[in-house]
Amino acid sequence: MKNFFKNLALIALVLTVASPVFAAKKWKANKDGTVDIELWYGAAVTEAGPPPADWVAYKIIKEKLGINLVITALPSNESDQDTKINAAGAANSLPDLFMVSDNCFQILTKQKLLAPVDDMFAMMPNRTAKLYDKDARKHSTVNGVCYGLDQPGTIVRNEGILIRKDWLDKLGLKVPKTTDEFFEVMKAFTFKDPDGNGKNDTYGLGAYIELKPMCEGLGARFDPWFGAFGVAGTWSMSKDGAGLNINKPEYYDALEFLKKIIDAKVIDPNWTAYKKDDYRASWKQGKFGIFREQNAAAFAESNYAPFDQNFPKGDLIIVDPPVGPKGKSAAGVYDQAYRRYCVAKSNADQTIKNWKDVDGTKKTITKKQMIARLLEWMSSDEGYYLLGYGVEGVNYVLDPKTGAPTKDGIPDKNLAFSKPKMQPLTQLRNMVYYNSDAELISRYPTYTTAVSKKQLSSLKALREMQSKPWTPVIGASLLPLPDADLQRFYEQGVVEFMTGKRQLTKANWDAWLAEFNNMGGKAWEQAGIAKMKEMNLLY
Repeated sequence: MKNFFKNLALIALVLTVASPVFAAKKWKANKDGTVDIELWYGAAVTEAGPPPADWVAYKIIKEKLGINLVITALPSNESDQDTKINAAGAANSLPDLFMVSDNCFQILTKQKLLAPVDDMFAMMPNRTAKLYDKDARKHSTVNGVCYGLDQPGTIVRNEGILIRKDWLDKLGLKVPKTTDEFFEVMKAFTFKDPDGNGKNDTYGLGAYIELKPMCEGLGARFDPWFGAFGVAGTWSMSKDGAGLNINKPEYYDALEFLKKIIDAKVIDPNWTAYKKDDYRASWKQGKFGIFREQNAAAFAESNYAPFDQNFPKGDLIIVDPPVGPKGKSAAGVYDQAYRRYCVAKSNADQTIKNWKDVDGTKKTITKKQMIARLLEWMSSDEGYYLLGYGVEGVNYVLDPKTGAPTKDGIPDKNLAFSKPKMQPLTQLRNMVYYNSDAELISRYPTYTTAVSKKQLSSLKALREMQSKPWTPVIGASLLPLPDADLQRFYEQGVVEFMTGKRQLTKANWDAWLAEFNNMGGKAWEQAGIAKMKEMNLLY
């Protein structure tokens, strides 16, 4: 009998851990009238330690929001983070708001431990406008319900189509828009001596094979030409056409157009041999007039200097990517890394009735509303600068010319926000940063070129590149990769069709494509589509 009760207790414990019970926890105001919000955050600098107990942000959040913020740094290692959060979920003791990885998010969602957050976006309009665009919301949407507050973590769409406007002007040409117009400009740049040196030493297009998991085949530098046919990148993630782009008829059409460029000898013939450094050296030497480049690689001071020295009258402009025969256009594809915060389901709807707000009014509040209030404050000017840079006049001042935070002008340079000993004050900065101009202006400053005396800014270039058409493939990094043999067959085959080693005819292409699919291409595609559906990645 003793063993029976012992086993019964063990079974009860297992069931409790496996299936958390969402009994409402008691949530009430503290003696000072504030309410506790517990946050588990990802530290900006893990080795720097947490903010001090007398951190001014605690005081402001308490006085202005009525929130007693209780924060805990998550382990720096993602695996350890997942262990901590999953254990808290199993024990029904998740904090109110916490950062979570993709893998852990999938587990918690299936266990129904996360609160829906769709209603929170309207509660924090300022923050939503800055951080939670439609791609971010979709990234955490499962079966039509959003369970995560996803913030962009990387700079995307930071490349563009550049063209030598001085060459266009020299030859009396307009900026091309369609694939046919681009082809005509390429011919003129190749055969009509656009640099006026009397030599046959220029080409219309420059490129090289830059392969990435989401840009197989000819790689990212050729993406704008595939984008003109609606098949940029490795994968299509659209609901009505998900799969490998290489299997689409338009991919063959794109290859035909590129083969026309190659056969016309209007592309720098070194495209198969160039590496990144060779490619960049070549456009700075004036070897070609149309190419895809990254904003800083083209317009940052040290990178632009050789071109400025070689061509003081040279003029690089960013143009719209080519428009194909069916009106499609894309500079390329882009994925996005996100930093995700979630709200515990067991906590979200806890209510305090007749709570006295900081303005003296009494109201009924939920924990979810208070979390939204906290996050909205974080994205206000006050919260943004305090969490991102510290105290104005002490840790930073705003540059009167650029409006960006700077350490120049503060009384004690040892207290600058960038100093290691000040880093605990900005441990939550990843919760407010959104790649704003203020954040990027120090990385991409405006400057005057040494020779031509032009004023350039790679930040301005970035914003212009981001405004052009792009194809989103958010989550492509989570899709399966081909095995080495299939990848080799894929990449070598496409190049061989372009170089003439294989004759590009529809019959030859169809035969090669059938071989590709038979050796694993179709299985790879099916696995990718299944993953897209499983993780709600389709557009």
